[in-house]
Amino acid sequence: MLRFMPVGDSMTIGSAGEHTWRYRIWQHLRATHGAPFELVGPRETLYDKATGTADSHAYADDCDPAFPRAHLAGWGEGWYHLGPLVADAVRASRADVLLVSLGLIDLGFYTNASQTTENVRAFIAQARSANPRLSLVLLPVIPNIRAETDAPFADEVARFNELLAKTAANLSEPGSPLLLASLPPTYDIHRDTYDGTHPNASGEHKLAAAFAEALHQGWGVGAQYAPGRT
Repeated sequence: MLRFMPVGDSMTIGSAGEHTWRYRIWQHLRATHGAPFELVGPRETLYDKATGTADSHAYADDCDPAFPRAHLAGWGEGWYHLGPLVADAVRASRADVLLVSLGLIDLGFYTNASQTTENVRAFIAQARSANPRLSLVLLPVIPNIRAETDAPFADEVARFNELLAKTAANLSEPGSPLLLASLPPTYDIHRDTYDGTHPNASGEHKLAAAFAEALHQGWGVGAQYAPGRT
């Protein structure tokens, strides 16, 4: 059985009332993987904007009750924050594959592209210390609305994505492969988010599709993503 752990920031944890891309990828894999799998991780909640705390269990009303809500994601958390937590999370959940969407928070508030890349390397080392045969799918940072008016920030995002691609290529190993997912080609922050950063329903599907395509094309896991199935 494959155990997938979604790892990310506010785009991954989601907020009260949402489905999240985690739900969309679960639906997709349930329909196409053809073998037992789980979503795992130490957390299950959504972020509650009303209280400013990550303690909501109010997923969208039509979410399948069988949906495993487990993840390692946090509102306002990045590589910098989750690196120290990932080894314990992998060890406790026996995760086989990490689906990682991180970096926007780091670049926006904490570290530049080079420093963030060092935190990526530390994160991967920590994760592998808990499971030397761990596989990881890494999603590049999607430039958000800030990048439209803040040229230095946009440059840091572009630089980080270049470094992330090189890091994935350099650190991938036969027994512990790293896959770099492609940015969703039609992702539009004005149509696929509700605020220029956080995905709405169409954005959730496109984020899930980015991971699904990487899994299918890179490792033969699942099939091509079809939103109509979810």
